[in-house]
Amino acid sequence: MGIATINPATGEVVQTFEALSDREIEHKLALAQETFQTYRHTSFEQRSQWLHAAADILDAEKAQFGQLMTLEMGKTLKSAIAEVEKCALVCRFYADHAAEFLQDEPVTTDASQSFIRYQPLGIILAVMPWNFPFWQVFRFAAPALMAGNVGLLKHASNVPQCALAIQDILHRAGFPAGAFQTLLIGASQVSALMADDRVKAGTLTGSEPAGASLAAAAGKEIKKVVLELGGSDPFIVMPSADLEAAVSTAVKARMLNNGQSCIAAKRFIVASAIADEFEEKLLAKYKALKVGDPMLPETDIGPLATPGILQDLVKQVEAIAREGARILIGGKALERSGNFFPPTIVTDIPADAPTGREEFFGPVALVFRVATVEDAIALANITPFGLGGSAWTHDPAEQAQFINGIEAGAVFINGMVKSDPRIPFGGIKRSGFGRELGKNGIHEFVNIKTVWVK
Repeated sequence: MGIATINPATGEVVQTFEALSDREIEHKLALAQETFQTYRHTSFEQRSQWLHAAADILDAEKAQFGQLMTLEMGKTLKSAIAEVEKCALVCRFYADHAAEFLQDEPVTTDASQSFIRYQPLGIILAVMPWNFPFWQVFRFAAPALMAGNVGLLKHASNVPQCALAIQDILHRAGFPAGAFQTLLIGASQVSALMADDRVKAGTLTGSEPAGASLAAAAGKEIKKVVLELGGSDPFIVMPSADLEAAVSTAVKARMLNNGQSCIAAKRFIVASAIADEFEEKLLAKYKALKVGDPMLPETDIGPLATPGILQDLVKQVEAIAREGARILIGGKALERSGNFFPPTIVTDIPADAPTGREEFFGPVALVFRVATVEDAIALANITPFGLGGSAWTHDPAEQAQFINGIEAGAVFINGMVKSDPRIPFGGIKRSGFGRELGKNGIHEFVNIKTVWVK
């Protein structure tokens, strides 16, 4: 099925949508380009007022938007509402700080006056995923709009109502109709959009193949892109760690969004001296998790977003078991309607198991044992991904080793990897390039113009 809302908890087709025609796409492109010519000259004060208004709408209607997310992609309602609240936070952050981040920067040279000026580029195409259907969009839209750019959103085809709701929020907040538009189109139409001269850059959060496709299309046109792709994030626990805190956070970090998060902790790399205790505590907490209707407040784990994701996860767990790993709990899809997979722990993974280096996009924890800090870092870096990493130790020397040694866009010590509007977020290696959020994020889609006056 094409663009549709399909309840992942039941399999029910709730609503279908027609993809935009070529004529309709052209109309939206023309409107975006026309709007940019005037919108780029609006003041930071005006944009800030509109973005604050968007934050107010998000806060006031967070329950409604949360229900919409849960309906379309299956995350628990409590986590969906928290996502809406985070979107309001990023709006307020950029509304309050964009002018500071984009002010002229004087530089001393041989000129009488020289400085750096930041100016908007124009239309930015955002290709966004279903797993955080509000957050991923707003963390792009807030800085892009504050910088004076206009946005076109190609959202995942299973969250069309979320995409339309976001457009409506920004329009109700006061932004001109052409400043942010949702395009209900298929993935096959993205390359043509990137080829359009009016589109100046693109950003994508999603799978490695999708990122490679957009990068290829952009490269052909010599246009900038920012990519935030997959991850197989390590979660390292050493003997000096607060084990209870580490285990509690491990559960949260792995089960976030029903396990469907690029930055979720996926590989638990534990010092051999404490591995037995870690596994025992992790198993006890996994047994207490409740799988069920994501709309209910007592539910910890909802369904996976699509039947395809469920099937892929089943195949991965079966493959790693064949390679010699042991399934401590879970491991099989639940026999009920919807796309449900139980919390699963995989241990005793052979060092040469190919599947152990893959990204598991669901509630599956892979537990590895290591003897030394050096072994932990080597195992952390063995995957082609480099999004984030978490290390738990109270030894200052070990902390320094992990900070310097883990190959990732972010390293968190004694805490869970997470995105925060105040600091940059992004990866290296096959996890992508470029940065979102913080001051770095708003600088991705501006012309960093050198001005030199004799």
